[in-house]
Amino acid sequence: MESRIVADRRANLAFAQGLTRAFAGAVIFGVPLLMTMEMWWLAFHMSAVRLALLIALFFPFLVALSWHVGFEPTFSLVDDMLDALVAYLVGFVASLLVLLLLGALGPGEGLREILGKVSLQAVPASIGALLSQSQLGQSEAQAQVRGGREGYFSELFIMAVGALFLAFNVAPTEEILIIALRLGGAQVLLLAVATLVVMHAFVYSADFRGQPPDHHKAPAWSVFLRFTVVGYAIALALSAFLLWTFGRLDGSSVPVALSTVAVLAFPAAVGAAAARLIL
Repeated sequence: MESRIVADRRANLAFAQGLTRAFAGAVIFGVPLLMTMEMWWLAFHMSAVRLALLIALFFPFLVALSWHVGFEPTFSLVDDMLDALVAYLVGFVASLLVLLLLGALGPGEGLREILGKVSLQAVPASIGALLSQSQLGQSEAQAQVRGGREGYFSELFIMAVGALFLAFNVAPTEEILIIALRLGGAQVLLLAVATLVVMHAFVYSADFRGQPPDHHKAPAWSVFLRFTVVGYAIALALSAFLLWTFGRLDGSSVPVALSTVAVLAFPAAVGAAAARLIL
């Protein structure tokens, strides 16, 4: 009986430590966007439908991320779903507190604007909450739980996390649209080619920790097609979705929209290629 009480206390302590790391990760990863004015404005201009769709589609993403690198060991889908929910709640509370400290939540704002602002900020903050385990303290037990979860689709998911991590930080800014408007068709094509070259150099040449061994054993063309090209496609798709969600493509012509997606896909692709440094 006493040993069971001790085990329960240790489990509760481990969860509390994981929760503390999650809060720290939410603040660390969320600060750049928590201090970005464009993210504050989105709460006023972003439609409730798009925000709800973003959160709804993002939850399965958090569940999968928990399966890979959650802030505590998980052994079932229910555990991962609970961890994803906790991560979002941690991100919500962390965002609320930081925005209050920064004075970004004014007394004259309505409940809809406040909830919209905090709910949106909680999305990237929740990523930080889950990544906190790999960044701020990976226990040996956790490493064993995550061991053996490598595979091609797992690698693609990790690339998507890296792409989303960097793209989310710049997608709301005006600079993305300004750069896109300055580029001509040839420059956009050159940017796409350069992005692929940079991605492949990161994926195939740079010896980042945690890279799959077949990156060095497989032929360069195989890695290029399976990881670089597919990873760039993921970066493009995520960039287009974020820009649409934030209303950055509304009213844009097709050439301008394509150019804007290509511009955002550059940091997204870099994040995808260097994802192993993040996870």
